[in-house]
Amino acid sequence: MDEKTTNNTMGTAGLEADVKKEELDEKSTPIGIVEQPDGLAILKDGMRLHPQPTSDPLDPLNWSIPSFPELQEQFGISYSQVNWTVAIPALGLAIGPLFWSSLADIFGRRIIFLTGTLIAFVSTIGAAVAKDYSNYMAARFFQGFGASPASTVGMAVVIDLFFEYERGQKLGLWVLAIDTGLLAGPIIGGFMDLVSSAWIQWLTAILFGVLLILEFVFMTETLYPRNYMLSRMPLSAGRDIDMEKVEHQKRDPNEVDLKRTERLLMINLKPVPGMRHPNPWDSVVRFVLTFQYPVVVIGVTIYCFAWYWWILSIITMLPAAYIQYSPQIQGLLFLGLLLGTLFAEIFTSGRLSDAIVMRLAKKNGGVRLPEMRLWLAYPAALLSASK
Repeated sequence: MDEKTTNNTMGTAGLEADVKKEELDEKSTPIGIVEQPDGLAILKDGMRLHPQPTSDPLDPLNWSIPSFPELQEQFGISYSQVNWTVAIPALGLAIGPLFWSSLADIFGRRIIFLTGTLIAFVSTIGAAVAKDYSNYMAARFFQGFGASPASTVGMAVVIDLFFEYERGQKLGLWVLAIDTGLLAGPIIGGFMDLVSSAWIQWLTAILFGVLLILEFVFMTETLYPRNYMLSRMPLSAGRDIDMEKVEHQKRDPNEVDLKRTERLLMINLKPVPGMRHPNPWDSVVRFVLTFQYPVVVIGVTIYCFAWYWWILSIITMLPAAYIQYSPQIQGLLFLGLLLGTLFAEIFTSGRLSDAIVMRLAKKNGGVRLPEMRLWLAYPAALLSASK
């Protein structure tokens, strides 16, 4: 081989090596970060990063969860800003009950669920088509705000439908539904990420749309003017309940001219008749007045902080600890938590709580106290902490 051919071959090989190096450097640079000639990585707005990220996939600064890298690339944002996409819906979930609770005691449960689900449905579509970070975050907030009736009005529906001695199990199933959504979401989202991060939102929008139709067709109003009707109706001895002799006015239900539950309009925009209604702002007032009782505030704050800290930490950090796996495998990491939650609720939570309260109430002269529900919290806290 002559010298000219040798030089050409070496030149071509060197050029290919340079191209491959550039491609490798480009792929190893974290999304949303620009490499500068002097080797210092800076954000796109020109601010120097500290500490400096490496191209090592095991570097915690580069960790991500399913769909996070796509969001970083789509909106040109940092990992910290992506984390806010989880926190902002939680803010909507926290603020929403202060707005919805009193309205549900005025206009009924059904209209609140329909309104909230509609807001969540529209905002989820907004999140799917959002073109910039601020619009996406606004949509995410209203997703949480629209879904928030489930956290308080849902409990009110359970209380409307069941006797006190049954509520441990029923409220346990209600909590199970909420927890299942938190843990099953990443599993489903990991596989939806095969299509795109936007399709995670589109699937959620489809589910909200189906839920809205089901609520409109099948959900019956459960807010009932009980005190008004007790003064005009005989007591019912159904559902294995003993009757106690009381003075009561007997009357045919059809003779009571009062629209209630199934007789209300499908879209009821008026206060439910036959009841004393709170002011729309009463839920906020009650929330503020709660701070008069430090024991309650401290207990609830610790519980809520520990719960949200735990679940948000799990959502953001569990997949990050296994960054080497695909988004689909990362989503499946939540399967153990989901199965553990199902096992705990079915075998050790609601029914067991009801049994404990029933036994303690008999020792307390037939009087049930809210504190009787706390006994199961102690072993649960110890078990969670030990794991």
